[in-house]
Amino acid sequence: MSLSEVFKDIPKIQDADLKNKIVLVRVDHNVVKKGRIPDPFRIDATLGTLFHILSKGGKLILMTHVGRPYDKSTGKIKMQAEHYSIKPIVDYFEHKLHTKFIVPDFLEDKKDGGYIGIDTGINLLIKRLRNGEIDGIYLPNTRWFKGEEKTDLSSEKMGEQLAGLADVFVNDAFGSWQPHTSTMKVTEHLPSYAGFLMQQEILNLSRIFNPEKPMVGIVAGAKFDTKIGPLNSLIEQVDYLILGGIIYNAYISAKYNIKIKGVRDEDLEVARKFLEEQNHNLHKIIDLPYVIESDTLDKVEGKYRVVNLNDLNPGDSLNYVLDVSYESYQDDRFQKVIKNAKTIFVNAVMGKCPDFENGTRYLYALIDENKNANKLYGGGDTLQEFRILLPGIYIQALDDPSYYFFSGGGTILEAIESGTVTGLAPVRALIRNKKMRNN
Repeated sequence: MSLSEVFKDIPKIQDADLKNKIVLVRVDHNVVKKGRIPDPFRIDATLGTLFHILSKGGKLILMTHVGRPYDKSTGKIKMQAEHYSIKPIVDYFEHKLHTKFIVPDFLEDKKDGGYIGIDTGINLLIKRLRNGEIDGIYLPNTRWFKGEEKTDLSSEKMGEQLAGLADVFVNDAFGSWQPHTSTMKVTEHLPSYAGFLMQQEILNLSRIFNPEKPMVGIVAGAKFDTKIGPLNSLIEQVDYLILGGIIYNAYISAKYNIKIKGVRDEDLEVARKFLEEQNHNLHKIIDLPYVIESDTLDKVEGKYRVVNLNDLNPGDSLNYVLDVSYESYQDDRFQKVIKNAKTIFVNAVMGKCPDFENGTRYLYALIDENKNANKLYGGGDTLQEFRILLPGIYIQALDDPSYYFFSGGGTILEAIESGTVTGLAPVRALIRNKKMRNN
């Protein structure tokens, strides 16, 4: 099924009756870092959906996750407000839009942490919301609820409780692709629709699934094993692939048979398997031979240097490789690949920022020089470093139609791996909901 056919099947917010309705909106406002919002891009990207709901007479209840408070090793949920609270988001709304959202509180499990559920105390707030006495309700971090990441009865219960708060459900959290309760279970009980951001992200996926050629994919990450699925799919459809970060370290360790400090055995094994299985596609990978080797993980003068991988012999060892050096980007083949590309997909920070940022800065600046390419960026870290390292280009890019910034890099990789947008569980849930209402 083509992306255009899939898009026809997705229920859209513009087709919903919202007048005098309580609308529960799942957003991806996961932008809080240590109690601050470094970049409000993901919040601002949802404002179109929220304004539409209000303009059609709807009343807002918002919910998002923040961070990863669930500790898999202990089974406990960390209720640390300084790390996982949505208060900075509510404060942002109040200062930017002069809109006050009320955050309800619920009964906490004193033993294992986390909210047990949504209790009836919220009913008074909902009554005030219907009467126009408050601007909106913003639920606490969804991952503070015990049923959010579960697949048992607590998930079913939480889904029913969330649905009981509202008349309509809108999913505008494209970046939250995991099949969690707040993105999936509500669709089993309420009329459900995709918000404008969700729709826009899905439509822009067509620029990846059906790209103008030649296409260049640039991917980096901290663990090769978590990216192997998307990489196997991506390398099949791109003309060129560029790797960065620890993924690249594992790749060059396997290819050149060298040892690099910090590369995990698991990643090295996955990289070797990748080289073996993708032998027919290895010509697509553009090696970056000049890298920054450092004796320490921090940038200490005199402790780091440029190394040419072509000067190494099998069995040689390197200390930490923390960035790609500028010289790698001066290679004629690399320059030609970037400048002639028609589509460039970037989910990559090339070095260990903020200390080793030059490789990322030079790469993004070179990509910007290609004014004819569709430049598609995804991933919170990718967008954050773009904004920090090249603020002038970033601001211009926000209004440049040749650029598109996806709100969720992991979601894009998940879709690429599955080969279709319906590989995303929350999208499938919306389609099922529409079919159920039409039967």
